[in-house]
Parts: sequence; C-alpha cells; structure tokens
Amino acid sequence: MRRSEIAAIIDHTCLAPDAGTRDIRRLCTEAAEHGFKSVCVNPIWVEEASDLLRDHPPLVCSVVGFPLGATPAKAWETERAVAAGAGEIDMVIPVGHLKQGSHSLVHRHIAEVVEAAAGRPVKVILETCLLSADEKVAACLLAVDAGAAWVKTSTGFSSGGATVEDVRLMADTVGDKASVKASGGIRTFEDAVAMLEAGASRLGCSRSVEIVSG
Repeated sequence: MRRSEIAAIIDHTCLAPDAGTRDIRRLCTEAAEHGFKSVCVNPIWVEEASDLLRDHPPLVCSVVGFPLGATPAKAWETERAVAAGAGEIDMVIPVGHLKQGSHSLVHRHIAEVVEAAAGRPVKVILETCLLSADEKVAACLLAVDAGAAWVKTSTGFSSGGATVEDVRLMADTVGDKASVKASGGIRTFEDAVAMLEAGASRLGCSRSVEIVSG
C-alpha cells in the first residue's frame, strides 16, 4: 500500500491527559494536511476540533467511557459528543462485566451508545490485552449483535496495544458484519501494513505523521 492510502484510514489520535488547545490545533492541521480519516480526541475537545475541521474532510471521533469503560454515563457522553460535532464514537466496554460473564450488561452498554450515536459509526474498544481469546470472541459477537459498526483492539492506556494475532482473531470473528480497528503501539509504516494484512481496515495512531512520512 502507498502511504497516502494508509493515511486515508488513520484516526489521528491525541488522548493525552495533558493535551491542550495547541495540541488539538496541531492535530487538526496535520489531519487536514495529510488526509487522515479523522482526529480522535477526548470529549472536551470535540467542539473545538469540529470547528477547526469544519471546511476539511477529516471527521472528528470522540472517545466515550475512556479509558476504563467503568462508567454508566456512556450514552450521555455520546449524546454530548454528537451535539458538539462528533462524526464517530469510540467506546470502551465495561471490561470487568465481560470478564465475570455479565454479557447482558456489556450488550446494554454498547446498544445504548449505538442508539445515542444516532446513526454515527460506533467502534467498540475491547482492551484485548486484558482478555482471553474466548473473551475477545465474546466481546466481538456482543458488539455486532448490539449494532456496532466496528470492533477496536485497545485504548493504548493499558498493559498492551494491538497485535497481529488479535486483529486476525477479531476479523475472523466479525466477518463481514463489522470492521476492525487496530489501535495502540502502531509506530511505523511496517506496523501499519502488518495490521492491515491481518484484517484491520482502520488504524488508530498518535505517530501518524511519522508513519505516512517515512
């Protein structure tokens, strides 16, 4: 793949807790210059990023329930993000509920966000580094059943990020019913290509400019 093709499927990401206005402005400028698919930001920055990108192609993607997934307010966060201009939503599942087998609760969290997103694509972050293979499969199936458009590997804030093996497992599980976003630890062009070859069709990266610039 050419670097321009990879740029078009990158969510250019800045989720650092100490990010400020200058960082968000740089993120949006880079996204417009390099042709990234979106910028992925914390909810507090959605409105500003939407204003900055109003006349440019990149979407604004907001994270929800980030980074732990342990809040019951995900639907409310989603409604606020959509009102502020978010075109996509990346939500974190309640990992503890999944691991204890409370699948109906996980499904409800996802379904509520999908409804609140009002037709905007929802990407469900599994936090794969904390899950067994069976749990990853279960999470993917719950996401699909609840109406999510994507399953996503990681927040990048836990003990590990995307792996080729996880991406392949997720892609095999969802088939043509959803798409896979690889996120966390993708630092080079070679990393990006490996994730795409494993079945990802979107990448979440904070080193996006380095990846597409060589």
